[in-house]
Amino acid sequence: MITTYKKTKIHYTSTGKGPTLLLLHGFLETLEMWDDFIEDLSKNYLVVCVDLLGHGQSESIGYIHSMDEMAKAVFSVLKELKIDKVTCIGHSMGGYVALALSEMYPDLVKDLCLMNSTFEADNNDRKILRARAVQMATDNYETLVRMSFTNLFPESSRENFKDEFEKALEIGLKTSRQGFIAGHKGMAIRPERFEIFKTIKGKKAIIIGERDWIVDKGFLIEKLKDTDTEIIVFSEGHMSHIENKQELSYFLNTF
Repeated sequence: MITTYKKTKIHYTSTGKGPTLLLLHGFLETLEMWDDFIEDLSKNYLVVCVDLLGHGQSESIGYIHSMDEMAKAVFSVLKELKIDKVTCIGHSMGGYVALALSEMYPDLVKDLCLMNSTFEADNNDRKILRARAVQMATDNYETLVRMSFTNLFPESSRENFKDEFEKALEIGLKTSRQGFIAGHKGMAIRPERFEIFKTIKGKKAIIIGERDWIVDKGFLIEKLKDTDTEIIVFSEGHMSHIENKQELSYFLNTF
């Protein structure tokens, strides 16, 4: 299905009936990342998945997609569906968008899970890497996307989940150059949102990959030790929907 935000097409799906479960994908992904989970989840939930700005079938707006802008685009979908309360699962960049959504619409997000994601802002080193990626995107774009996506997986995971890896990479390669640049720039300027995360009144959870080099596992566990956040540590890396599919499916159905 398609709606519009600022005259820009936003693609989404809506499946099942019940309380709304909003699923937000990460960078270089699309709502297709949730395909293997929707059948089970839709037995008990209205499952809404959205292609974020510049990804999948959703169009881009300029060359900076701030997390706030992405959240407003997601909200346009929920408004069209007349949804005023959600449980939200955000993977990686999708977690950043979920936090922006929580801040901008305080009564909307009832429960929140950050999946292979964080409430921290980018540090200087990460901002430098993003700026370098943006600069490189003007030349050898396909090579850059392949390298960026491959780095999300430990080498063993690329072998153990070869078919899933190749399928996900193929989807990532369809991301437009504009979407790639706008996403990186938007993530680089996102603020720290720990206090926003703490204000969620319902369930809070964070999923961490034991071998995920992108998210600082030790920092998150220490930061959350005196909060009411459920911390789930999976055995593999950043792509839990591929590397720990069975464990993630169980979690999503019981969260």
